[in-house]
Amino acid sequence: MPRFSLPRARFELKTDSPYSLERTAGRFARFVERVDVVRDGVYERLLWLGREALLVRARQVGPPSRPRLELQLVGKPARRRAARAAAEELAERVLGTRHRLRAFYRQAAGDPLLSEAVRAERGLGLAGHASLFEALVTSILSQQINLSFAYSIRAELVEAFGRRARIEGETRFAFPSPRRLARESAEELRRFRLSEAKARALHGVSRAFASGELDEDELRALDDEAVVERLTALRGVGRWTAETALIRGLGRIDAFPAGDLGVVKYLARGLLGHRESASEAEMRAFSERWRPFRSYALIYAYAELARRRRE
Repeated sequence: MPRFSLPRARFELKTDSPYSLERTAGRFARFVERVDVVRDGVYERLLWLGREALLVRARQVGPPSRPRLELQLVGKPARRRAARAAAEELAERVLGTRHRLRAFYRQAAGDPLLSEAVRAERGLGLAGHASLFEALVTSILSQQINLSFAYSIRAELVEAFGRRARIEGETRFAFPSPRRLARESAEELRRFRLSEAKARALHGVSRAFASGELDEDELRALDDEAVVERLTALRGVGRWTAETALIRGLGRIDAFPAGDLGVVKYLARGLLGHRESASEAEMRAFSERWRPFRSYALIYAYAELARRRRE
């Protein structure tokens, strides 16, 4: 039986320098991942344009000082304008190409906690999720457990409820839609190693987005604190979850989840020299010196902590 190759398209996307795809997308390679796949420095994700599947593949051309992304599209809609627009939006939201690091670097150059990380991790951008809904689900899964365990559950949810397509001999997965997850009751979600509280939170968030009670475009127009207020009105969504979703889902560069365990314990001890964990209030007050780039400062602070651990 003859095999027909899928349509393909290729184009380059200029990014503001410095930018490193390897460093920015590296967070996806740290865990079990079925959606944002990184292999040998190449990033891949399946998108759906209506009923048609599109594989987006990105690789960096040129060094971080002169970066460009080469985007390859594979699938029936690959040569359409809508496919290119979807790929560009994906690069902006997930791979952080919309952000500009130079102003932050100028501020961080004299910061004793961040200056080494800025030099060592040149081009590390703010990686995110393709939607606010995906960011919220991932944040809920990550509440009070280690990220490896959280991402293993995320992978199971993707395989169970995400749309899939066979492209280039491999099954690719998309993140489940709010409507699909909302069809599962909280009790049915418990089989994915979820506590009752997390299962109810996931069900509630899915219903809120599926029904239109929460609309990403509407939330995107609000300031950070207003978004936090709207999100924390949902059962099971606390401030940490909302602030993390602000960073990863809406790409906000001055959000700071001060209650995160990594902030109050590991950053406080590893970078600030505290003998005991700090309080959320203490870390929130400390973060004021990093405005208006607190989200950037957070990822570089974690990078600096990891660098010190390796030494």
